[in-house]
Amino acid sequence: QVQLVESGGGFVQPGGSLSLACAASGSIDKINSIYVMGWYRQAPDKERELVATVTSGGTINYADSVKGRFTIRGDYIKRTVYLQMTSLKPEDTAVYYCNANYYYWGKGTLVTVSS
Repeated sequence: QVQLVESGGGFVQPGGSLSLACAASGSIDKINSIYVMGWYRQAPDKERELVATVTSGGTINYADSVKGRFTIRGDYIKRTVYLQMTSLKPEDTAVYYCNANYYYWGKGTLVTVSS
């Protein structure tokens, strides 16, 4: 099994910035099998959606809604993925979930953007 533990998140005013981090742990063979990590989010009464992913080869994918504002970075030696969020908007308010291999999920961390 793989465990994903998120950190960061919290409350910020519109236009502000926040950073998230997610570290993977587990058995060596499972950890070494991770080839993609990323972030998804789920706002109240909405479906979970992709925010950004980064592969072990460095391929990055962003949702259109966050392009130019969010930056994802993966450290596949540490098996950690980071999300730097800037120019935050109220519509970015959601629970942000870490994901590995499109299969493993973290418990989520709440990001609230409000004045």
